[in-house]
Amino acid sequence: MRRSIGIAFGVWTHILFGFTVWHLIWFLRGHAPSSSDAVPIDSETYFLASLAIDGILALIFALPHSVLLAPGVRKAVTHALVPGPFYGCFFCTMTCLALLFTIFSWQKSDVIVWEWVSPLDTCITVLFVASWAALLYSLHLSGLGYQTGWTPWWRWVRKLPPVDRQFAPRGAYLFLRHPVYLSFLGLIWFTPIVTLDRLVLIVVWSSYIFLGSVLKDRRLLFFLGDRYRSYQARVPGYPGIPIGPLARVPLATGDE
Repeated sequence: MRRSIGIAFGVWTHILFGFTVWHLIWFLRGHAPSSSDAVPIDSETYFLASLAIDGILALIFALPHSVLLAPGVRKAVTHALVPGPFYGCFFCTMTCLALLFTIFSWQKSDVIVWEWVSPLDTCITVLFVASWAALLYSLHLSGLGYQTGWTPWWRWVRKLPPVDRQFAPRGAYLFLRHPVYLSFLGLIWFTPIVTLDRLVLIVVWSSYIFLGSVLKDRRLLFFLGDRYRSYQARVPGYPGIPIGPLARVPLATGDE
């Protein structure tokens, strides 16, 4: 019975993942304002409340996503609730549910902050599609099966022992430490029409991406130690950042 539940949970997770990605594509594509779906602005209180709701909804995805990745939280959850081979599926499920709640509860606005005119709107749409391609490429490099929990779960299904995830930067990871996050920034920013609700999403999720990049560096430094410290010294978090935690991090004296 326990094995049947484990198999069903893995299958459910990946069906949910596909369902979430489909809705995320259309959500991030953006929308043209229309009277049928826009938040009315005749009531200032209602208007401001809708923006506050969107800000909270954007955080609903961001905060659990980082908390569940923290080493201490992961250790506690795998010890008390979810066995190790299923933690990736558990994390993917919680992330998908948070995203779906955000998507289906989002308050649309008809206030246009910025609109790209033709033919620049077509260029922005092409860049949006290219960002999806870059995201898939980056996830492939980092191990999509680990991102969704498929790899450890599938080894459990086949009764194979778990294996340690290897750290071997290649492709885009030879030039920046966070190509997945950079691709996701493209998905957020490249929209032909920036409405006020989209601006809220851009501000909150962009801030989270940069903070999440710093937290990811800290997690990998915790798990990998000197190997990751050396990698940080060679490769910047993002191109063009000269100082700070997302630039190249110099090795401490005696580490060379």
